Amino acid sequence: MTALVLDGKALAERMRADISAKIAQLPYRPGLAVVIVGDDPASAVYVRNKERAARESGIAARTIALPATTPESALLALIADLNADPATDGILVQLPLPAHIRAQRVIEAIDPAKDVDGFHPINAGYLALGLPALVPCTPRGVMRLLAEAGTRLAGARAAVLGRSAIVGRPVAALLTAADATVTLLHSRTRDIAAECRCAEIVIAAVGRAEMVRGDWIAPEAVVIDVGINRGVDGKLRGDVAFAECAAKASAITKVPGGVGPMTIAYLLENTLEAAARRRLTAMG
Repeated sequence: MTALVLDGKALAERMRADISAKIAQLPYRPGLAVVIVGDDPASAVYVRNKERAARESGIAARTIALPATTPESALLALIADLNADPATDGILVQLPLPAHIRAQRVIEAIDPAKDVDGFHPINAGYLALGLPALVPCTPRGVMRLLAEAGTRLAGARAAVLGRSAIVGRPVAALLTAADATVTLLHSRTRDIAAECRCAEIVIAAVGRAEMVRGDWIAPEAVVIDVGINRGVDGKLRGDVAFAECAAKASAITKVPGGVGPMTIAYLLENTLEAAARRRLTAMG
């Protein structure tokens, strides 16, 4: 069996072209503020990529870079200013933050209507209840890739490896809303491999390079690899042993070029949605 390799890069490019066309028809430009605190090299690369993609799509994007010594109070004051700024439709604070700043406190300070990361507890709660919300970008990308593979979700058994608030839990909520039967696997799960073998859909988001092996995968399962791990050789690897799992799966993503580009595409989509919702709310 040769698995269909899901091309997240090509799909994201099509999405970005569609978003650009929509923005070009608007009488306004959606505004996005990206805040980075400190000089973490990986975060700096992510922020540059996000701002560049936003600008190329027609979004009025700006990056606000703060030194690592910035007090938590100063960051919260900046967020309050951005919340009040009518030209800012989306706010993204790049994680991780320096150790002296409480990330959850910062996330909760962002106006939920501008929370384009979808991390605010109100957005997370709405998602869990199946109500309209700004949904985290990576989980949205996962769902779009499943659709691209033609995956039938209703009634399907899905295993989600990892229970983070950023990926695992929201993916599980989205799959549940699509009528899949979801098992959320984590470090205390007794036999993760056995649980995966029962699944028709496997979503790996644990942050351990090539943890998911080929003998974990049921024949013709769909495998989505969310992991990004840099090896000692400098190469990026996913959470899935790609060659082994591709020999069993019907469809699979690669790292890089799978979920990663979709995350940025949905950041743009979330910014566009936030801008539209805010203006509809303002109109009453």
